[in-house]
Amino acid sequence: MAKNKRGKALWRMPSRARGTCPLCGSTRIKLLYTAVGAQGEKLTVCKKCQGKKAG
Repeated sequence: MAKNKRGKALWRMPSRARGTCPLCGSTRIKLLYTAVGAQGEKLTVCKKCQGKKAG
């Protein structure tokens, strides 16, 4: 069976959920995870930085 709806939600997100990760600086990467910034703000980060804390 085909998986027709896989990744469909990404098309509704701004810029297809891609951008530059604020922690590692990777460009054109999917930013789907949240992390807490240095001042307590929520950041959207890549999969590699998912468990990291902003310092």
